[in-house]
Amino acid sequence: MRLSQKTAIVTGGAQGFGAGIVDKFLTEGAKVLVADINGDAAATKAAENANVIAAQTDVSHRASVQAMIDTALTAWGHIDILVNNAGITHLPTPLEDVTEDDFDRVFAVNCKSIYLTAQAIVPHMKSRGSGAILHVSSTAGLSPRPNLNWYNASKGWVNTATKTMAVELAPQGIRVNALNPVAGETPLLKSFMGEDTPEIRAKFISTIPLGRFSQPEDMGNAAAFLCSDEASMITGTLMEVDGGRCI
Repeated sequence: MRLSQKTAIVTGGAQGFGAGIVDKFLTEGAKVLVADINGDAAATKAAENANVIAAQTDVSHRASVQAMIDTALTAWGHIDILVNNAGITHLPTPLEDVTEDDFDRVFAVNCKSIYLTAQAIVPHMKSRGSGAILHVSSTAGLSPRPNLNWYNASKGWVNTATKTMAVELAPQGIRVNALNPVAGETPLLKSFMGEDTPEIRAKFISTIPLGRFSQPEDMGNAAAFLCSDEASMITGTLMEVDGGRCI
């Protein structure tokens, strides 16, 4: 098993892509903390497997992030892997019409969370001389669609942060990578599309050469590889899990 004896935190791990990552990590032998703003959903996920613990976490607030890290350290004594998966979007809207509150919320969850988790976990990983950090970004940060401007920009930020963190932390043995998935069968799909109809789904899928949305299992498979020792020479990579969408 590729993640045997590893410990991992997955934010937004109770559903969608995060749940797919959690499930794959467990299959590969890891112990996982499911961090989610929906505490009940996190607890339900934890009840499925003895190697899972849960933490209700708001990744946009420092105290909540620190409590998440402390919970993991209390349970395991060390943390090998952090997956920053929690994310949100605004509805498809002309860029000038997105409210300031929506803008702030998108950047707090998608970007500030990475800053906060880094401040909380990087000193620990530096002290151990190892660690893997994985950000779940989006094809929106590489090949943006109109009317999701500020969401696109937040994911562009994530991709740049991935590369700059990778360069800075490599000498301490910490690898930092990102996944860039295309729209997937998750609770966020309707938010990206505006409304979920067969016609809009067909329009989205027509832009994906492999002809389907991404699935949580796709993300789990990619994440397990990048966070495993098999990827020990890979850092700063923005892996497109997109069925060819960005070609």
